[in-house]
Parts: sequence; structure tokens; C-alpha cells
Amino acid sequence: MRRRSRDADARVVHLVAAWCLDYPTPELVERLPQLAAALAEQPSTPAALALSGLVDHLARTPLAELQRAYVDVFDLSRKQTLYLSYWTDGDTRRRGEVLGRFKAAYRAGGFLVDTHGELPDYLPMVLEFAARVDPEAGRELLQAYRPSLELMRIGLQEKDSPYAAALVAVCAGLPGESPADRAAVQAMAGAAGPSVELVGRA
Repeated sequence: MRRRSRDADARVVHLVAAWCLDYPTPELVERLPQLAAALAEQPSTPAALALSGLVDHLARTPLAELQRAYVDVFDLSRKQTLYLSYWTDGDTRRRGEVLGRFKAAYRAGGFLVDTHGELPDYLPMVLEFAARVDPEAGRELLQAYRPSLELMRIGLQEKDSPYAAALVAVCAGLPGESPADRAAVQAMAGAAGPSVELVGRA
């Protein structure tokens, strides 16, 4: 029973993080009370507490300001991209094969998604897959790209971005503690296999 409860809690965290990390829209603003209520029903875990703070920030900030801040953080520089495989493979030929594996995971789970022009490794899309379709396969994707997630987290924390809370929440749900710095992330990536391109380095 507790295992089912943990799985349900993880789904909530992944879905709330997915919505919060996507570009802010009027639909997100309308949904924020629902997100806050869902998080209020969760145990007081680091993930739920971090996301609650982000949801509160989004609710208190005018939409136009949220949109400007989002573009500034995620769209104006590759140093803080939300595409998981960019951190590990950059713009290399190998990345095409990696993106194909994301698509294959979605197809295997019957995940029919309108990408709206996004690549399949776009973090909000991966999180939605983990929340709505196949939690186990979704967790495997997130764990495989744990170094990417941690680099995102570190970069956002260095920018004092409220969005860091979403990465803190996602990483908190994965096995083990988060690395303290980029060098520790590099060591983690080396232990797991392919090296990580530190595209988030200032």
C-alpha cells in the first residue's frame, strides 16, 4: 500500500514540475490553485515543499513578468536548456540516436503527444510521460539523465531562479543525494557511462 502511495506522490511531483517548467500561459495560471491543492495533500517531503514554493511564486507574479523571466532563463541561452540530451551529447550526430530512444519509450507506453515543435527529450514532456503514462519507464529516463538534471539544478540555483525548485523536487525523487557541484556531477556521469558536456558552465 505504501509503495502505491509513494508512486502516486511521485506522479504528482512529476506532473506539477512538468507544468511549472513549461512556458507560462493563461492555462497554467488557471491551473495553479489545483496544483497547490494537490501538493497540499502530499506528505511534507523536500520535493513537495520545494514545488509548493514555486507554485506560490507563479501565483503571485503577473503573467507577463513570468513570461519575460522564463524567456530570459531558458530561451536566450543554451547555458540553461531544458533538453536532457543536450547536456550529454550537445549538437552531435549521436544525439539523433538518443532522441530516437526517447521516442521509442513514448511509443512503447502508448504516449501520443503533440510536441508543439519540441524535441522528445524536453524535460516537461519527459515528466508528463512519467506522471501520466509509464512511471517506471519515466523514472528510468530521468535516472539515465540524472547528470543533466543536476546540472540544470545547479545552474538555476546559481541564477537564484525560482525554477530551481522544480529541479530540486525532481532530483529529490531519484535514488541518492544530489551532487554538491559540477565536479561531482562530472564524476557521477563518468561512473554512469558517457561524459557530460558542461554546457551550463558560466
